[in-house]
Amino acid sequence: MKRPPDFNRLARLYRWMEFFSFGPCLGLTRSTFLGDLSHCRRALVLGDGDGRFTRRLLRANPAVRVDAVDSSSAMLQALLRRAGAHEDRVHVYLADVRNWQPPAPIVAPPYDLIVTHFLLDCLSTQEIALLTARIRSSIAPDAQWIVSEFAIPPGWYGRFIAVPIVSSLYFCFGLLTGLEVRKLPDHSAALRDAGFALLDRRSRLGGLLVAECWSASPPDSPLTPTPTPI
Repeated sequence: MKRPPDFNRLARLYRWMEFFSFGPCLGLTRSTFLGDLSHCRRALVLGDGDGRFTRRLLRANPAVRVDAVDSSSAMLQALLRRAGAHEDRVHVYLADVRNWQPPAPIVAPPYDLIVTHFLLDCLSTQEIALLTARIRSSIAPDAQWIVSEFAIPPGWYGRFIAVPIVSSLYFCFGLLTGLEVRKLPDHSAALRDAGFALLDRRSRLGGLLVAECWSASPPDSPLTPTPTPI
């Protein structure tokens, strides 16, 4: 297996890199479904970086407990600092999400929330499929999976705007972290193959950014992946 990218050197700069490149849009995309997660009690947060979403989740939901997994020790330290007074509800795992195994036996309750914000684009489609299969037995029957990602919308905007932006991001992060992935994976196919159904999908910046809510308990008529503007 390839070595995970090294985000340690970016931990202190990550927030400002985001702001100067996309303003508040990445943070707003992460928080799209935050108001719908008050019922969750055990969350698995994969690759949250410096922990800004985890902090907001802990503040919005005083009952949720979080298991946070990241391959960067500096990012996990930043996440714990941001958790502040809620740190006692966070358990961190320093591990590559591609081979991390949920603790066994899983401590009740099982995960009823999985969160991957701008993480799946660091994996291949096959790696996402393996990840979903590995954690499937550790989640509640009605668990939700919240995804934030970059996307290539159809039409001229996708070809001439989104493709160059995404390609330049992959190039920059490849130089800075050693990230070897160079194209967006088909995470939707991997999630559907694992039995998840898309409940809601919203877009930002003309479809360059998407926020999705998936369910482990498919409804009778799952949503087709047509972006809804935020």
